[in-house]
Amino acid sequence: MKKNKNRKGYTMFQKRKRKKKKQSSVLFVDATNKSPERAISEFKRKVKNSNLLKELRDREFYEKPSVARRRRKKLRLQKVRSINND
Repeated sequence: MKKNKNRKGYTMFQKRKRKKKKQSSVLFVDATNKSPERAISEFKRKVKNSNLLKELRDREFYEKPSVARRRRKKLRLQKVRSINND
């Protein structure tokens, strides 16, 4: 087996990229036999449950990767502390 000297040990420290699950971004409500008010309320419920607005707010401004890591770490610590306090 021939090894490339320039990439020696590279694979040992290389992080594996995880594939993100794609969610369908198309939200629709079949409103053929419903009143408009009911269809609108159903659509609002679907938007709220899909976390679409949360994602849009998160993407509104660029967040540096280091800031995102800090934020996620802070959230993890909060969850651990809340579990330990119970």
